[in-house]
Amino acid sequence: MQLQKIQSKIYYIRELRVMLDFDLAQLYEVETRVLNQAVKRNIKRFPEDFMFQLTQEEWEVMSSQIVTTLSRKRPKSALPFAFTEQGLAMLSGILNSDKAINVNIGIMRAFVVLRQFALTNEKLTIKLKEIETKYDKQFKDVYEAINFLLQKEKIQTLQQKRKKIGFKK
Repeated sequence: MQLQKIQSKIYYIRELRVMLDFDLAQLYEVETRVLNQAVKRNIKRFPEDFMFQLTQEEWEVMSSQIVTTLSRKRPKSALPFAFTEQGLAMLSGILNSDKAINVNIGIMRAFVVLRQFALTNEKLTIKLKEIETKYDKQFKDVYEAINFLLQKEKIQTLQQKRKKIGFKK
């Protein structure tokens, strides 16, 4: 299973990485309704943090962002189900074909890659903030020194322009 193909089917909804039922059905090479029936027969395995149904608003936003024509993949009245990583692991327990097992292995690998990328990205962000803080302080010192010199220059210029009073020697 091609990792990039799987990664392109992972979406970010409700601050969770999820895969939608019709994409999973396509990967497993089954109909969406067959996948959903298997889930409904084993609904106790899928609490809300493992699987949830998209709201109409979420679905409209999603369908406007997905390039492919989704109308072919599902009836307009049915809202898709989203499976979190834990839900996908649970799904592997109810779909036992060789294809399902291989697809699930690929999906788990895709989630691992995404998690590693997120951690690397987080570490990079922290490092950039450290560098920014360090150099902001150094540049602040340089700016203060420049401002001090400019102020000193202004004072000298004002002193030179000022008419001296008193006795001349």
